[in-house]
Amino acid sequence: MQTDTQLATIELILESKKEMPGALLPILHDVQDALGFIPPDAVGAIALALNLSRAEVHGVISYYHHFRTEPAGRNVVQICRAEACKAMGSDALWEQACQHTGAHGHALHGALTLEATYCLGLCAMSPAMSVNDKPIARLTPEKLTRVLNAAGSAL
Repeated sequence: MQTDTQLATIELILESKKEMPGALLPILHDVQDALGFIPPDAVGAIALALNLSRAEVHGVISYYHHFRTEPAGRNVVQICRAEACKAMGSDALWEQACQHTGAHGHALHGALTLEATYCLGLCAMSPAMSVNDKPIARLTPEKLTRVLNAAGSAL
């Protein structure tokens, strides 16, 4: 359930953007930027403001990997799973990260969220990852372990 502060934030975003053409994606980005996630309870308000069905809004949120429907951990770790990084071993690094953190998603007592991403623009220096939007290139298993330990312990 969203808080009064979250509801007010969502209402301000809707009021400022609902009339623009193609407003759904900008609204979703603004909500996530402001709150860190898109509360599931917000789907109805967004759908109503844009004269869309709840299914349409939910479909867009669930289609794009960027959007999350629950708060992220204090550190967001993204590992690139796109073609250039896959060719350089990111699948094995992804599996290592999942084992290290205990699962895909939230891990380590809320300190870390592990997410797949599909291109960080570091193809020439792959495999790549980011921690809180800071890019890290030329990953090795050892480097990944160091980064995950630092991100998990940065409380």
